[in-house]
Amino acid sequence: MTLIQTPFTKTSTADDVVAGLDLKGKRAIVTGGASGIGIETARSLARAGADVTLAVRNLTAGQEVANDITKTTGNPNVHVEFLDLVDRASIAAFVSRWSGPLHLLINNAAVMASPLLRTPEGWELQFATNHLGHFALTLGLHDALKAAGNARVVNVSSSGHLTSPVHLDDLHFERREYTPWMGYGQAKTANVLFAVEITKRWKDDGIVANALMPGGIMTNLQRYVPQETLDKWAEAERAGKIKMKTPEQGAATTLVAAVSPLFEGIGGRYLEDGTEAHVVENDVKANNGVRKWALDPETASKLWDASVELLKTPLPTKA
Repeated sequence: MTLIQTPFTKTSTADDVVAGLDLKGKRAIVTGGASGIGIETARSLARAGADVTLAVRNLTAGQEVANDITKTTGNPNVHVEFLDLVDRASIAAFVSRWSGPLHLLINNAAVMASPLLRTPEGWELQFATNHLGHFALTLGLHDALKAAGNARVVNVSSSGHLTSPVHLDDLHFERREYTPWMGYGQAKTANVLFAVEITKRWKDDGIVANALMPGGIMTNLQRYVPQETLDKWAEAERAGKIKMKTPEQGAATTLVAAVSPLFEGIGGRYLEDGTEAHVVENDVKANNGVRKWALDPETASKLWDASVELLKTPLPTKA
């Protein structure tokens, strides 16, 4: 499989990617669109003329962001809808409110490195938020994506996937020791596997999906990261060992996956720094690239089936 190379780099911005593109008539959803790189993803889509819906938990913050995007882009077609990815009733309600075709679904929202927290179903929070919530949302929007005729799903993953495969026999850390980064790694690997399987199952419906690593960006995504770790990252950046991106740069790779003509009709890939990433062996130390375990078609199929079964769990009883 030949890697797709683009003219974009780690310093490219989201606006660089959409420059010259006309997205009028295209409808997009960005989960987590009221913070971090979600804002800049939505802003650049709007600047290129797309009709954008911010799917957010905080409607007040979402409306403020929508107003700002409209002000800075001149595009009035920026909407705000409530969505809580750990609440299946909320996901179902969001899906029921959607009508018409959907051209771009940007599964951007995430939780990073949280302590061991569980949903009312008993599911580990990072897996439930980063994967299962987006899984339920995407399946619910299948018909809307199909109706678009040529739709793309974009799963925002992370280099964190390099730290852990998906453990199908213990997805929720019920029998193994939990660490925040292992939980994050598993969920981010699931994001890539989901893109692989979407493309396999839905390509004939005109739907493809890709996953990506946006880069290191300091946003409220790091709210659970210990201060000691944040200090180490800052020290490494001062020493020139790492280079953090701006939110505008962080959103660029998302936009490549979402709108670049080079990925038209192509899915099951993993992008990094604006281009398709190289594959790394599972047993090799690496800070970039995509693990083989994240692209494994057998695991992708099994994860899909396991996710479907989990979503059959009876809804928790409200207190």
